[in-house]
Amino acid sequence: MSKDKTLGHSGPETPVDDNSAKDTHYATLRRAHRDAKRERGEIPTPVPQKRKRSSADDWKPPALAPDQVYLYGLHTVRAALANPERKNIKLSTTQNALVRLEIGPVDALSIPFEIVSPQDIDKVLGPEAIHQGVMLETRPLPVRRLEALKDSPLLLVLDQVTDPHNVGAIMRSAVAFDAAAVITTQRHSPTESGVLAKSASGALELIPYIQVTNLADALGELNRLGFVTIGLDSEGPAPLEGTFSGEKLALVLGSEGKGLRQKTRETVNALARLDMPGAIKSLNVSNAAAIALYAARSYLRT
Repeated sequence: MSKDKTLGHSGPETPVDDNSAKDTHYATLRRAHRDAKRERGEIPTPVPQKRKRSSADDWKPPALAPDQVYLYGLHTVRAALANPERKNIKLSTTQNALVRLEIGPVDALSIPFEIVSPQDIDKVLGPEAIHQGVMLETRPLPVRRLEALKDSPLLLVLDQVTDPHNVGAIMRSAVAFDAAAVITTQRHSPTESGVLAKSASGALELIPYIQVTNLADALGELNRLGFVTIGLDSEGPAPLEGTFSGEKLALVLGSEGKGLRQKTRETVNALARLDMPGAIKSLNVSNAAAIALYAARSYLRT
């Protein structure tokens, strides 16, 4: 009687291929013999091939005029086109990006427009820019004065925060918590650029980005305008929540790693810390900014 195939083997077993095992063994012996001859100098050691230069290595940024800015990315460019304070010069997109940009008929644009390839944009921005097929040539936003902020309840001040990705993330948080401006230094801070705008994901068009020559003088002016300036420091004498006072606040955050400069620490009205019960006692500056803004906005609502 034949066996039921559901209980037994469905067919004869495949014999083991002894030849493949032998080939592997002999290949290993040959490599060991060749390596030994190289060590004795009997045969030359191959020269390692040079790594082929990538397109990122070959790219050289174009020379830009002082008032020339290139913004890129769908959300960033869409926000810039919708900002009446922007002076835009030229829009370049791929055919697919134009559909995704959702800006209506291009005939209604008040600036020159062209359809390009992704490689055309790469030549201007570099191959590592995540441009999503859209690039806008524009001018920097108008310079703002601190005096114009006198009626605002909440400001954010950055003491030489250098990373444009951090500054962009901070700008998004500042917009989310309805801060009136982000104030920073002209030196050791990112200028208005495509990287900053892309990281801010449209927030650059929604909040003034004010760069000042002397931060200590700017803090003094904010004091005269009625702001209580509070510097965030991990060694601050009191928790941030217990440091708030008055009706107008200016939160001051220091640079990545170094924190607040000594002159800034001496100029602010108070130093405060973010109390963190966990094992880690410091945060990325953009995360610290978001927490501080939330706490300040909660205080101002009471």
